[in-house]
Amino acid sequence: MEIAADVHAGQSIYTQWTLNWAYDLFVLTYSNRFAWRCSSRHLLDNYNRNITANHLDVGVGTGYYLANCRYPSHHPRLALMDINEYSLERAGRRTRHLAPEIYRRNVLRPIPFEGANFDSIGMTYLLHCLPGSMAEKSIVFDHVRPLMNPGAVLFGASIVQGDVPITRRGQQLLDLYNAKGIFSNREDSVATLKDALQQRFAESEVEVRGCVALFRARNRCLSAVSRRR
Repeated sequence: MEIAADVHAGQSIYTQWTLNWAYDLFVLTYSNRFAWRCSSRHLLDNYNRNITANHLDVGVGTGYYLANCRYPSHHPRLALMDINEYSLERAGRRTRHLAPEIYRRNVLRPIPFEGANFDSIGMTYLLHCLPGSMAEKSIVFDHVRPLMNPGAVLFGASIVQGDVPITRRGQQLLDLYNAKGIFSNREDSVATLKDALQQRFAESEVEVRGCVALFRARNRCLSAVSRRR
């Protein structure tokens, strides 16, 4: 798969070694709590509140949240989508008891997909790794919307700057990650995220926890579409 240099930079740190040995320890245990001030438990609760029995996760990390959240069914349909083959492999192993569907895709481009649509889509810690401004990277919302059933929910979280409180150690990490191209979120803010969601979805909301913006948006349901016709 051909990957642009700026896109590659945002996901190149997620090597097989990093995902198997370092990611959960550093990101889930240290960074979430002490740098971003949004605990992994709070992010897991976001999954518990929003995940359905027909779910697609985009930007899967190590699959921690998918392996530990509460599904509303004993036999959910789970799909994993990422540009990084190592993330897909790690998350796939972690959720193998759910027999996940695996899709390697670049969500900054239109997504080729022939399967059934989904009732929920998770997008946790993806946006701040994508290049460009929020207005530019939010094209990913346009690309996943065709995969959503009427009334489906899109939820996730992204680290933002500008209009949120950031600790000194958090700002140091953000500056380092942006300098290396791992993050691209210098101009990302709660306001720009809200605007991107409101332009595309019938309902949306953003909750701030530390310097993390947790978001939720809902596709228009069939009854609402029918009333407009």
